[in-house]
Amino acid sequence: MTGTAVPWSDGSWTTAPADAREDGDGLLVAAVEGSDAWRTTAYGFVHDTEHALLAPLEPGTAMEVTFTGDFSAEFDQAGMFVRVDDENWTKAGVEFADGALQLGAVVTHRFSDWSVAPVPDWAGRPITVRVSRAGDAIVVRARAGEEPFRLVRIAHLAPEAAATAGPMVCAPSRAGLTVRFASWTTGPADASIH
Repeated sequence: MTGTAVPWSDGSWTTAPADAREDGDGLLVAAVEGSDAWRTTAYGFVHDTEHALLAPLEPGTAMEVTFTGDFSAEFDQAGMFVRVDDENWTKAGVEFADGALQLGAVVTHRFSDWSVAPVPDWAGRPITVRVSRAGDAIVVRARAGEEPFRLVRIAHLAPEAAATAGPMVCAPSRAGLTVRFASWTTGPADASIH
């Protein structure tokens, strides 16, 4: 996306990570063991300890992050987080689950859901997640390297909602996950869904 870089200092953490420091133009984020975001469905628990660095996501705009990481322990994850409040949010990106890197999203309106698809060939490559907000929806796309973007999810977001978004990291099952975000940008929303 040809957009405007969002300074790392413009964001506010939902939950502070173990460490976050600038690395050239990028940001290195080390997750706390047990960090995650989920509400109730199937598992019966509420986790709201994700490390998400958030700035306003206005209607008619898009936000994008590019990152790399060693996703190798169960549920290691990184990507984008879009938040309205404790019960209305979306996280999208990659997650190591069931022995493989997966591309997916969790959309939460009081209760979380989860959809994933395996992308083992994305391991070790730069991954970009893009969220575009228009009308009553957010459109999530992702890619590895310079491949074409894939549609990940279309989810409801009320047009009048005040939403924030930005890079996200969680490590539910281990300490030591560090993700390097190479960029965080914003620009106009995508012109079309497909």
